[in-house]
Amino acid sequence: MAARLKEMYKNEVAPQLMKKFNYKSVMEIPKLDKIVINVTSGEIKDNSKILDSIISDLKQITGQTPVVCKAKKSVANFKLREGMDIGAKVTLRGDRMYEFLDRFFNLALPRVRDFRGINPNSFDGRGNYSVGVKEQLIFPEIEYDKIDKVRGMDISFITTAKTDEEGRELLTLLGAPFAK
Repeated sequence: MAARLKEMYKNEVAPQLMKKFNYKSVMEIPKLDKIVINVTSGEIKDNSKILDSIISDLKQITGQTPVVCKAKKSVANFKLREGMDIGAKVTLRGDRMYEFLDRFFNLALPRVRDFRGINPNSFDGRGNYSVGVKEQLIFPEIEYDKIDKVRGMDISFITTAKTDEEGRELLTLLGAPFAK
């Protein structure tokens, strides 16, 4: 799957982007740099076993060991101290990134209830796209019986595009189902 997406990028996506945006060099063509999947939970400070289930879910979804995220600042209202575990994240690059991209767009997103496409306005101004998922059950790797609680996650697609228009076009050509 990853090899198929890489070939598609090289043979179809890159030439279309080159033609549409009139790039002078092939090095100007935007590409997908990495995908970051982030899961946090406020309940971790009370029950550390929740972090273990988040890590196992992320490991199943991505095939890669997550990194534990710690609080940068203390916040008294949230009973949070600096250095406490608050979540986990995974950064995907290369073949694993393309494999996840393919599974996310073609298998996971169509399983969302009342799915009509992802929001085309969630770009950050520099060509990077972020989407929130309400439940980890949309991924086929997660077994419904084995989860303790439904959790959401943030998924960020980091590109080398300079503008949102370039980033949107790149993701569209890679198969992102943007809402019309």
